[in-house]
Amino acid sequence: MPIADSNGCHIYYETYGDDEPLLLVAGQASDHHSWDGVREGLQTRYQVIVYDHRGTGLSDKPTEPAYTTRLLAADAIAVLDSLGIERAHACGVSMGGRICQWLGIEHGARVASLILCSTTPGNAHGVARDSEISAAMTKGLADQEAAKLVMSTLFTPGWIATHMEVLQAMQERAIPPFAQALHFQCSEAHDAWALLPTIKNPTLVLHGSADRLNPTANAPLIASAIPDAELRIIDGGLHGAYLERADECNAIVLDFLARHPIQKIEP
Repeated sequence: MPIADSNGCHIYYETYGDDEPLLLVAGQASDHHSWDGVREGLQTRYQVIVYDHRGTGLSDKPTEPAYTTRLLAADAIAVLDSLGIERAHACGVSMGGRICQWLGIEHGARVASLILCSTTPGNAHGVARDSEISAAMTKGLADQEAAKLVMSTLFTPGWIATHMEVLQAMQERAIPPFAQALHFQCSEAHDAWALLPTIKNPTLVLHGSADRLNPTANAPLIASAIPDAELRIIDGGLHGAYLERADECNAIVLDFLARHPIQKIEP
């Protein structure tokens, strides 16, 4: 079983395809399966790397130190180290996008480009979601009523009706309550606003126009803070547009990556 060691915490990962490496960073309380249905459209042109955050899937689930998006960025670097990868593209959704912000800020030499999907710069300087949605997120997908509300912010009713097996699998993979709380606190405490202008990596900000979980107004905020960042809005897309509209989003991602191939850094 492929395992990376991140200061004693074991992080599970998988790889698919060849060529330039593309690290996919999942959202809050999500494991590598959150990219099922997405990575297939990317692995034909890139070596796609998916992994389980600490607290999820097959990775360790320590209760300390406190989870932070900075710490989870270090876990992502541990995965690249385990694979012997010097530089990779990084694409993160939601909390994964917050983690990717730290990859650019603190590990910029390891990142060729950044794709920040459906994310925010943090509540202190971003646009917060409705408190009702946050309350549901603290309960997790194991709570039926909370799950119903959260799912309504992720996917359209039509998509939900035809993908019940995907939603059932998500609920079956729900992480333990203590880990759910650690992930929620980690994501809510994120604040990279002051350092976003220091990101030098080519960056794409991708967001759905109808996202209520991480309100769409966060996208132009992030794009304006990161030098030369590109902004793309998916018309009518909800928070889970990266999956529900994978073909459309993947096409945007692939176009961006093709324009920003990995360049070797001279010593």
